[in-house]
Amino acid sequence: MNAIDAAHKTVKDYPGGSEALGVRIGMSPAVLRSKVNPNTTTHKLGLEEAILICSVTNDLSTMQAAAAELGCVLRKVEVPAVPGGFVESMLRASSTQGALAQAVQDALSDGVISANELRLIESIGLSHQEAIMTWLGSLTAMSGKRALVAA
Repeated sequence: MNAIDAAHKTVKDYPGGSEALGVRIGMSPAVLRSKVNPNTTTHKLGLEEAILICSVTNDLSTMQAAAAELGCVLRKVEVPAVPGGFVESMLRASSTQGALAQAVQDALSDGVISANELRLIESIGLSHQEAIMTWLGSLTAMSGKRALVAA
C-alpha cells in the first residue's frame, strides 16, 4: 500500500470519517476527502497535514507506507518515563540481540534459510532495532534533550 492509499484508508476508517476528522484538524471534510483521494489530482496532502492526521488518529500507517516506499521502516519508539527505564531498556536491547543471534544461528544450522526463518529473523531484527531506539531515547531523555535525532 502506498502512502496516499494509507492516508485515504486512515481518513475513511476514522470514527465519523472525513466529517469528524476534518473538524478535528481544521479542514473542510470535502477538501480532506479530495486530498486523500488517490484519483484526485487537484488537491495534494501536505507533509504537515499528513503528520497532523497521524497524530490525531494515532494511526502511523501513512508514514509507515511512505517509509516503505523509500525502502525504510518506521516504528514507534516508547521512551521510558522513569530513570530506571534506562537499565530496563538496555537489558531489553541486549535480550533482543541474543534472540536475533539465536534465530540466525538456528536458520543457518542446515545451510539454508527458509522463507519462514527469514520472516522470523526480520521480525526479531525489527524488535531489536526498536529496543535499541528505545534505549537511545531513554539516554536522550536523561540528557535533557527533547528528541532523538536519526541520522
